[in-house]
Amino acid sequence: MSLKEVDWSKLPVPEDDGTASRIEGADMPALALDATNGGQVDLSRLSGTSVVYAYPKTGQPGTPLPDGWDMIPGARGCTPQSCAFRDHYKELSALGASHIFGLSTQSTAYQSEAVDRLHLPFPLLSDAGLELTTALNLPTFEVEGQTLLKRLTLIVRDSVVIKVFYPVFPPDRNAADVMAWLKDNQS
Repeated sequence: MSLKEVDWSKLPVPEDDGTASRIEGADMPALALDATNGGQVDLSRLSGTSVVYAYPKTGQPGTPLPDGWDMIPGARGCTPQSCAFRDHYKELSALGASHIFGLSTQSTAYQSEAVDRLHLPFPLLSDAGLELTTALNLPTFEVEGQTLLKRLTLIVRDSVVIKVFYPVFPPDRNAADVMAWLKDNQS
C-alpha cells in the first residue's frame, strides 16, 4: 500500500491514556543515543528547540510487519509520519526547530535502511536499550516480544520538554501540527 492509499478511517484510533501527560516539563536525561548519521546524540546537551517524533517501528520492503499490526491503535503510519517531517523539514527549521529527529526502539542498523529509502534529511535515533524510554517513562506497547514506543512527539527547548503531542493520529498530519504549534509558540 502506498502512502496515498492509506485510509486512516479504517484504522483504530489511539486514545489518550494519560501516560504522556507527565512528560511535559521534564528535563531530558543525560544519555547518548546512537544516530543513523554515525554519531551519538545527547538530547540534554542540545540548545535551542528540538523536535523528536517517536514511532513504533518502520517496516522494510519485503519484510512482513507483525501479525495484526494494522489493528493496534496507532501502530500503522511510521513511514507517512517520517515522510511528512522530511517534506516539511525546511519549514520546521524556519520556525525555529534547530534539530529534528525520529526516535524508535529499533537498532541503528535497522533504522539506516529507512533513512536511505525515504531520503530523510535528519537522523533517526535508536533507543534499543530503552534508556530514554525508561528515564522519561515514555508510553510503550509490546508486540512479538518487542517493546515499541507509542507514537508521540516531543518539543524540547534547551533540554526541557515543553510540549508533547500524544496520541498522534493520523501520523501524516503530525508535522503540520508541530509547525502550527511552533508558529504560535516561538520563543
